[in-house]
Amino acid sequence: MTSWVEVTLRVDGEAAEAVADLLQRYGHQGVSIEQEGIPPDKLDEDQIPPPTHLAVRAYFPADGRMDETKAQLESALSYMSMMYPMPVPTYNIVADEDWAEAWKKHYHPIRIGKRLFIRPRWIEVETGPDTLVISLDPGMAFGTGTHPTTQLCLEALEAHVQPGINVLDLGCGSGILSIGAAKLGAQQVLALDIDPIAVEATLENAADNGTASKIVAQEGDLSTVITSARRFDLAVVNILARIIIQMCDQHLGDVIRPGGIGIFSGIIEDQADDVETALRKTGLEPFARRKQGDWVAIEARRPND
Repeated sequence: MTSWVEVTLRVDGEAAEAVADLLQRYGHQGVSIEQEGIPPDKLDEDQIPPPTHLAVRAYFPADGRMDETKAQLESALSYMSMMYPMPVPTYNIVADEDWAEAWKKHYHPIRIGKRLFIRPRWIEVETGPDTLVISLDPGMAFGTGTHPTTQLCLEALEAHVQPGINVLDLGCGSGILSIGAAKLGAQQVLALDIDPIAVEATLENAADNGTASKIVAQEGDLSTVITSARRFDLAVVNILARIIIQMCDQHLGDVIRPGGIGIFSGIIEDQADDVETALRKTGLEPFARRKQGDWVAIEARRPND
């Protein structure tokens, strides 16, 4: 029977992006980033305290290459420590039938903004009549709602989604942002991701939340929409700062209709100025920032022609 090595690094917000990018090279079917240190009595409050630390977790086979993989990972971490302090990874052996479920014990319900409530599909909760509940099983796709970048995007969606608008979710992961937009009143959401696992997770979660009729999920990237005639009232892009900057060179702003809004996250605070400069070059005007810990979400508008 195959076993798996669960590797976990507990980091602050600034290091989480770099560590997740590193673990992606070794992890099987993705990396999870979970907010830790939330007191149980705060889970259902309107304002969740900022994360004190994040757990970045991945899995790789406990096979003949296990020791080699550990050595490569720790060598890369040692190199990264020359630029920013890195924690010592912890390892745990997980049985084959348990590995894909192991991270679920770290995933709890969480309230975001004024109306949104994210709950794991396997946990039942009681909420008020005005609460919009997103039931989620991200599988091995990105997006549990616990990472600050996701929370900032959901808060921004709550502020900007108007009934009947069309939304683009570029890099949809688990589909959490697409579902949030649909529940907030969007008429149609196009969810794109280059990872087929993410597309599958988005479709499954959309069906579970009763939003399948509003969400079209498919494999694709920016070129999928740039080369089409489709333009959107709102676009949400929760990826990485460097990828957002690259997409700005590929006419990212063109996917948003004049007067429309873009929400951009996955950005560390000291990267925000560079991202805003790139957004302006692609025809967008940044007008607001949302901040949680070291993370920033930028809101930008495409001016009316």
